Amino acid sequence: MGGNIATSRAVALVGPYTTGKTTLLESLLFTAGTLHRRGAVADQSSLGDGSPEARSRLMGVEVNIASTTFLDEAWTILDCPGSVEFQQDTRDALMVADVAVVVVDPEPERAVMAAPLLKFLNTHAIPHMIFINKVDRDGTGISIRACLEALQLYSDRPLILREVPIRDSGQITGYVDLVSERAYHYKAGQASDLIEIPATLIERESEARQGLLEHLADYDDQLLEDLLNDLSPPKDAVYQDLKRDLAADLLVPVFFGAAEKDEGVRRLWKALRHEAPTHDITAARLGIADSGVRASVFKSWHGRHTGKLSVVRLWSGEMKDGTSLKASNGESGKVSGLYAIQGQEVSKITSLPAGGIGAAGRLEDIPTGTLIGTPVGFGASNAPDWPTPLPPLFALALRPTRQGDDVKLTTALARLCEEDPSLSVEHNADTSELRLWGQGDIHLQVSLARLERLFHIDVQAEQPLVAYKETIRKGTVVQGRFKRQSGGHGQFGDVHLTIAPLPRGSGVRFEDQITGGVIPRQYIPAVEAGVYEWAQRGPLGFPVVDFAVALTDGSYHVVDSSEAAFKSAAGVALRDGAAQCDPVLLEPILWVEACVPADATSKAQRALSGRRGQILGFLPRDGWHGWDCVQAHVPQAEMHDLITELRSLTMGVGTFSWRFDHLREVTGKTADKVVELRAKALAPA
Repeated sequence: MGGNIATSRAVALVGPYTTGKTTLLESLLFTAGTLHRRGAVADQSSLGDGSPEARSRLMGVEVNIASTTFLDEAWTILDCPGSVEFQQDTRDALMVADVAVVVVDPEPERAVMAAPLLKFLNTHAIPHMIFINKVDRDGTGISIRACLEALQLYSDRPLILREVPIRDSGQITGYVDLVSERAYHYKAGQASDLIEIPATLIERESEARQGLLEHLADYDDQLLEDLLNDLSPPKDAVYQDLKRDLAADLLVPVFFGAAEKDEGVRRLWKALRHEAPTHDITAARLGIADSGVRASVFKSWHGRHTGKLSVVRLWSGEMKDGTSLKASNGESGKVSGLYAIQGQEVSKITSLPAGGIGAAGRLEDIPTGTLIGTPVGFGASNAPDWPTPLPPLFALALRPTRQGDDVKLTTALARLCEEDPSLSVEHNADTSELRLWGQGDIHLQVSLARLERLFHIDVQAEQPLVAYKETIRKGTVVQGRFKRQSGGHGQFGDVHLTIAPLPRGSGVRFEDQITGGVIPRQYIPAVEAGVYEWAQRGPLGFPVVDFAVALTDGSYHVVDSSEAAFKSAAGVALRDGAAQCDPVLLEPILWVEACVPADATSKAQRALSGRRGQILGFLPRDGWHGWDCVQAHVPQAEMHDLITELRSLTMGVGTFSWRFDHLREVTGKTADKVVELRAKALAPA
């Protein structure tokens, strides 16, 4: 059962949106005595979700950090966002947690919402428990067993029920602990009362306990032998098995309760206290050597008065203000200010002990996911494998509303991307746009709100433009003559060009076929420059690609010819010749792979087809039981809000990946509309 733990342990509260994670945080802090009154998200009085962006949306948008003690043992609780758009923070926090509590709703049909989290936990072998919340709902006919069976479909580890519910008129009013075989009756806001096991539950309790022991026996030969001999194992041995198997991520204990009433929360606290691994076990799991100061950066913040703060989990040693550190990315730095974090509040501390979580100031150029430590014995090879940032799924084109804010905007966006690695900035050369990429519309709206609040930059955000191109279907031979006389030296250039289409992806080619000096050599580069300049905007208003121009003939004037004249002559020839070459619009086509639960595969196919997509097929998602991945070619013009539709079809869990594939001709009304809009955009104001 374990004695007092001297160092702090870290538990991450994770789970789908609206399952009550922040309410559970409040309840854990209240039952531990840290809070004298539980706050609530709805009335904006909670310690968690305290940022202005979280308050305005009544949802978590970043990890909340709170410290407490339970029975004289130190804990740090990481309350992680539930929305799929803010999962980067959740993933990064999980990488430093000793244990995670996955908070879920009791409805079996909503179990799929936990699938991506359970997959991440299994992939990274992170010990975790499940807390089925909101079991106090009236008249819902809640079945813990049905919920457990639904969740098991999405977990590679066996889910082990640790307690069975006591019911009164269908309502869950308490529980029977399957290890201690004691029964408890809930008392809202207070510790549960110890009661006799109801006679109607004795058989169910015995059946569930036997199932728990049989799962534990899969990893304990002595327990297996006891069960085969019909012996009842000592309870202390069962607790030790549970502690060992949880730390090894062999099984997942399942609890239930109602955080809003503190029901089941003290039971959860006791399970965490007795069974959660300590920081040194977690460090060993991550392959981090216990040698001097070793810490992982799992979050970065930029404060108005503190500058950059790197939030760290300290694995060994003692970190102090002024500690010199090396980083696994090759950088180095010195701690300039050390802070404790409690919700939105930071307070200065002189040192951080092993196991603790705090914020170190001014560690520039050291990003999230970096291992840092004192120089002696430090090696980058000791850094754990950190998950790659989530790929971009949604973009907005940004433009500052105030002149002169361009450089300031670029700097501020870089800081936002440092705080949230799932954000990225793109300077698109084709459309001359500054684009901010993220996980969805809400994700980017929150980022823009932070941009205005922290950096005082207001921007205009729009749907990004599509990088259309145009090409030609036929070739032609054309002459271009530029002649101008305005007194003194005039301007004269004369070129004969052969224009021909090229295979897709060939770009623009220029060939000099002049013989006999009909055009002096010094003017040939000007003709080539004129070709490339014209190709920047063709007859349809877009860059022209996949065509060849051969300079075959021409003439010049010994006095009036110049490089500028021949450059203009090339433009005249191409403008005249383009109409004869059957110009056609090209749109970028992306290869898209949408991954969804199998029961939503047909919906995903219809969604992609409805966006002018060409379905290429679908396959089972590798390593994901009951999931499919649909491949398709989809026009980029139809991609902007695809992630929103996929999530609406799959209770938030559908996603996709993409890459540019090819350019495809687009004709008819679609092309006419694009060209019309382009002409309006290019028209003088």
